[in-house]
Amino acid sequence: MKADVILSLKPLGFPWECSDPFLFCAYHNDKYPAGNESLGPDASLAGRNIGQDFEGKDGWRMYHGNVVPGFPQHPHRGFETVTIMRHGYIDHSDSLGAAARFGPGDVQWITAGKGIVHSEMFPLLNRNAPNPVELFQIWLNLPGSNKMVEPHFAMLWSDSVPRLDVQDEAGRHTEIMVVAGRIGEVKAPPPPPKSWAARSDTNVAIWTIKMAPEARWTLAAAGGTSRTLYFFRGGAIRVAGHEVPRHAAIQLRPDVDVTVENGNGESEFLLLQGQPINEPVAQYGPFVMNSRAEIQQAFSDYQRTGFGGWPWSSDDPVHGAEGRYARHADGRVDRL
Repeated sequence: MKADVILSLKPLGFPWECSDPFLFCAYHNDKYPAGNESLGPDASLAGRNIGQDFEGKDGWRMYHGNVVPGFPQHPHRGFETVTIMRHGYIDHSDSLGAAARFGPGDVQWITAGKGIVHSEMFPLLNRNAPNPVELFQIWLNLPGSNKMVEPHFAMLWSDSVPRLDVQDEAGRHTEIMVVAGRIGEVKAPPPPPKSWAARSDTNVAIWTIKMAPEARWTLAAAGGTSRTLYFFRGGAIRVAGHEVPRHAAIQLRPDVDVTVENGNGESEFLLLQGQPINEPVAQYGPFVMNSRAEIQQAFSDYQRTGFGGWPWSSDDPVHGAEGRYARHADGRVDRL
């Protein structure tokens, strides 16, 4: 191993382990069947632990959903979620009154701050064919100074998220989707204003990377950061001359250029990078604070206030026949 470049090499589990300033990444990849009239799976749910279905029977999970797969209303405090859709759709609803249906290539970015309640359901819109759902949900920490900011809901629609196509000397392509940060002159859309990624000195980058067979691509140095390349699809690759034969989290030394050489099939990666926050992390379920006392306060506040309450008629709302859209907390509506 190129110990001076590759700092660690770990197999991918669920969720993926992350380094400060990231908390973890949940990679969801479910092969749902055709949908029914309720936007749930047109299949028997027998043998599933409904309400806590994470086993992957038949290649898909209901998660905490009863009728539609997904995650009914639940609270967050003290961090951010960045959800990158690759296939399928999410129906979002929250305690701010915001709602959205977003799909392939779209990114949702939520600053939980002092507290938000939201639901994330996976409507199975196609009644005549399978409904694959594939996404990343990344938990990005907030520094103590911003853990109690007002919550913020943002959508980065697919056509606003830049893609960079890089060719090697043989003309083989590497495509990079720049969700956060920048690569050369290509810059991501602005993150929420109180995000760790909004600061000019944190060098946060969230990129997805797709490499053509046998393509070569060099990741430029970025000093002072934590940097991990998640190799999740494809065959063997070489990183800084070292063969990586199976899917892995590859923590890289950030202050040197690193060349990735793909094998004979298409490969895909997620890159997470950022200046560490370097503060204590106290986490209990959906609350991430700096101390145990702050976690206890989060539970107390949620029990007392419901983080603003739940304005929806069910815990797991879905948005019917809507296309891709967002209704923001201020009443503004995006339709695509």
